[in-house]
Amino acid sequence: MTGYTATVTVRLKHGVLDPEAETTQRALERLGFELEDLRSTDRFEIDVEAADADEAGERAGEMADRLLANPTIHDYEVAVEERE
Repeated sequence: MTGYTATVTVRLKHGVLDPEAETTQRALERLGFELEDLRSTDRFEIDVEAADADEAGERAGEMADRLLANPTIHDYEVAVEERE
């Protein structure tokens, strides 16, 4: 078994209201920053032992499906790197 870090990035689907991002965007604009859009995300870094990177990614994807993301309103991406 090898150690991997799976990074799961969860974000709201397009069209779902994101009040946290809207508030943050308005605050940044009041501070003088110009931006077209802002989206909030949640990022989870999960250390797992697995036979290979594909298995680590599948396990992290299952975690996202079952708990970390709500498939009705969220999309997610999984990236896997071998730990040093």
